[in-house]
Amino acid sequence: MKETILVTGGTGFIGSHTSVALLDAGYEVIVVDNLSNSDAGVIQRIEQICSRGPRFIEGDVRDSDLLTSIFSEFAVVAVVHFAGLKAVGESVQKPLEYYQNNVGGSLKLFKVMQTAGVKTIVFSSSATVYGDPAQLPITESFPLSATNPYGATKLVIENILADLYRADEEWRIARLRYFNPVGAHESALIGENPKGVPDNLMPYISQTAAGIRKELSVFGDDYKTPDGTGIRDYIHVVDLASGHVAALDYLQRNDQMLTVNLGTGNGVSVLEMINTFESTNSCKVPYRIAKRRAGDIARCWADTSLANRLLEWEATRTLEDMCRDTWRWQNS
Repeated sequence: MKETILVTGGTGFIGSHTSVALLDAGYEVIVVDNLSNSDAGVIQRIEQICSRGPRFIEGDVRDSDLLTSIFSEFAVVAVVHFAGLKAVGESVQKPLEYYQNNVGGSLKLFKVMQTAGVKTIVFSSSATVYGDPAQLPITESFPLSATNPYGATKLVIENILADLYRADEEWRIARLRYFNPVGAHESALIGENPKGVPDNLMPYISQTAAGIRKELSVFGDDYKTPDGTGIRDYIHVVDLASGHVAALDYLQRNDQMLTVNLGTGNGVSVLEMINTFESTNSCKVPYRIAKRRAGDIARCWADTSLANRLLEWEATRTLEDMCRDTWRWQNS
């Protein structure tokens, strides 16, 4: 067996799939999650997929005493940090909650890690740190900014990690700027299951197709794009999870700070996604055009060549795979 990895937010959408990828790679996994946007049943489903499960500890990364006890009890060698709030629209309405959860929680975690002498971390960042890019595709050297509080928290945390590395080069840090995760595990045992009304496109599409939602709101059809709707780089969550394992393996071989984009390098519009979902799954997705959403940008997709080269990683699953796996998960 390989070393023990602490995964914060490990019952969430990306965290659960990454926990599967880590277990499949032979790591021992400890999951810490406060279940604010997930449920503990995910742990049993991970165990079904992998024939062994992670150790689960319900708790919050803002609880320094809890984190200290974990690092004292277990031989954790690295952390994959997902825990935090992630809805762009909600962040515009509740900025203080986002700074308190995302930045506050990260500071507590980094401090406890430093005290424990555990200085390897893979951080779940986001393409939102690029703001509204002046050109495309987006490379890691682009200027950084944020158009919403969620993106601002990611940028602050990235800067904290950079300062940590400058102060102490024993830190091994991967800042993974990923684009738009969608899809589900092919087993249909885990997937994106947000509490309440979905904030992201794909779960809203699948819930609308299933009749749970009356219709999908398409936020804006007057962007400077071919069909007027926003364009994003959608990446299958299983590809994204494998990127985290590749980053962790890279850090074990290289003593440095790594910053890479994880995406497909292809842009897909909202209407393209709806049409592909309908054609792939032989279903209908009723929608209406609504006004633009605060904090959104017109176009965003990645240049992934750095991750392809350094991590020997690339996204291989197609848009049809994303739609098919999402629908299978929805119907499960």
